[in-house]
Amino acid sequence: MATPSPGVFDRLDWPVHTDRLTLRPARAADADAVWQYRRLESVAQWITELPADPGAFRARFTAPGRLATSLMVERDGSIIGDLMVRVEDGWAQTEVADTARAVHAELGWVFDPTHHGDGYATEAVRELLRLCFTELGLRRITALCFADNEPSWRLMERIGLRRESHTVRDSLHRSGRWLDSLGYALLAEEWNTRA
Repeated sequence: MATPSPGVFDRLDWPVHTDRLTLRPARAADADAVWQYRRLESVAQWITELPADPGAFRARFTAPGRLATSLMVERDGSIIGDLMVRVEDGWAQTEVADTARAVHAELGWVFDPTHHGDGYATEAVRELLRLCFTELGLRRITALCFADNEPSWRLMERIGLRRESHTVRDSLHRSGRWLDSLGYALLAEEWNTRA
């Protein structure tokens, strides 16, 4: 089982700027802004946890493990989305396990739907890939989604991730339906040939 590495963002210089966006580590004070879009049904239908109320969401959002893996995406000083980077150990045989520590990451993202269609998610996640491969020195990233979440897997394909799996009705959705899932990945050497 992979072991998350909290505090990985501590070795980077923040904030990071793209042409239109600012990325920075999450702070406890961001919880209310993030709640505003994560509570929307069009967003919540695809995320792991449906926030029950602002207080419950704030408690979960401000947990140390959560803050340690979250980045905020800002446009003109306003939060428009959040990113997850969960750095993990790669699977390895015992004799070489030390070499596989903190070399992989699972990525995730959620954006305020009022900012969909302007390329902000593409811009933010491309920068996240750059950070993962050049600044953090990771060798592999992965991203997962429900197959029905077409905007998410289209984003994965747009930024160059490779589809590695399509699992059939393996994920129970809160609607009570078993849904297909998609898994995407990218290796550092693949990213380097495209960058």
